[in-house]
Amino acid sequence: MSKIKQSVAGMMVRVSAGTTHDPERLRMLRSPLATLTVLTALAGCGSSKAPSEPSTTPAAAPINYGSTTPSAARPFKITPVATFDNPWALAFLPDRKMLVTEKTGRLWLINSDGAKVRVDGTPDVHFEGQGGLLFVATSPTFPQSRQVYLTYSEPGEDGDGLALARATLDIDHAKPALRNVEVLWRQLPRGKGGQFGGYIAFSPDGRYLFLTSGERQRFTPAQDPDQALGKILRLTLDGKPAPGNPGAAKVGGTTITVIDPPENSGSAAKAAGRKVTLDRPNLTPAETWTSGHRNPYGLAFDGQGRLWETEMGPQGGDELNLIEPGRNYGWPVVSYGKNYDDTKIASHKGAAKFQEPALYWDPIVAPAGLTFYQGNMFPEWRGSAFVGGLASTALIRIAFDGIVPREAERWDMGNRVRAVMTGPDGALWLLEDGSEGRLLRLTSRRAG
Repeated sequence: MSKIKQSVAGMMVRVSAGTTHDPERLRMLRSPLATLTVLTALAGCGSSKAPSEPSTTPAAAPINYGSTTPSAARPFKITPVATFDNPWALAFLPDRKMLVTEKTGRLWLINSDGAKVRVDGTPDVHFEGQGGLLFVATSPTFPQSRQVYLTYSEPGEDGDGLALARATLDIDHAKPALRNVEVLWRQLPRGKGGQFGGYIAFSPDGRYLFLTSGERQRFTPAQDPDQALGKILRLTLDGKPAPGNPGAAKVGGTTITVIDPPENSGSAAKAAGRKVTLDRPNLTPAETWTSGHRNPYGLAFDGQGRLWETEMGPQGGDELNLIEPGRNYGWPVVSYGKNYDDTKIASHKGAAKFQEPALYWDPIVAPAGLTFYQGNMFPEWRGSAFVGGLASTALIRIAFDGIVPREAERWDMGNRVRAVMTGPDGALWLLEDGSEGRLLRLTSRRAG
């Protein structure tokens, strides 16, 4: 097998699918894709060479699906399984039990009948606004190691920051608990703002972890190579920079300018901020896979090993993006939305240095989570992606013609959808947002 084929094969991924969003967003009001070669992304995951420069070939403008009318007729049955206080994410265990995070800081072990037991030993989190206990994912080595990964807003001096931790899940005793909790990665320096990101997806060979890091409502750090904000990172399972990243072996400056969330993109560019000196080497350039992201709340690989991301825009301009190594997705320089105070942001049109979204939504849907369906319960949906909608209170199905996506269906779910995930049983599983958010199992009507 050629080295390129080996690299492509090594990229095929196992997803710890995710989810997410925010009232927290007017506060949330929310392009097909530059058809770039997929091979660059595939080779980039396993290759030690830097990716090629972004393509300058003109591409069709992305399509806006923001005005799609949802259907009240749902082609599935909905079964409530359990209820939670501000649930955020779920992960399936090999025995078909589940883990569910609550933003408040609690982690729950759920049986198939909906019985739930709290898992002790979770790390301290800063629960406020969009912060708290966020994502949960089982390790690629879980059957042997029983390890899980968590993301959360970690409190500290001068504010909080996104953290990635790993722990061993002990469910062999009367009271389930996390043991040997270890923080693998921290977003430093800490500061103010929401929009943490925090989604995880694993590479297929089980060697690498992709992590979304939001720009914390501070705008400009998404374009700063020395700050992990507004980036998608590619790490080893131990939280170190992965070999073969676009900036492999590079280090950044250790004096960082930290600003508080400004009113809009224009004022962000003029904000003075405060200078913070890190007490360790700045590995952000070596960790970074892509940049120019706002609030990435969904990350998943399709059946061909291509990485996709959903991202909340400002007032308009939610995005679905095909993620390719080394690309810059433009925020806050360009967007298909505008600031919350109605001041304009430059459009992607004519900005060749920035990657266009694959499609976008204006008005917003507030995308929350992303999963690709390959199950047997809904054979007609194999290869489709599903996105939850917070502001839109919707479940959205996206179909693909190669790498060109289109919104195929949208259903009104009656409540804000925080997470969507494909279960090992072939059903779709959803988490509703809020203090009485339900875990829902969506099954085929043909199943009786």
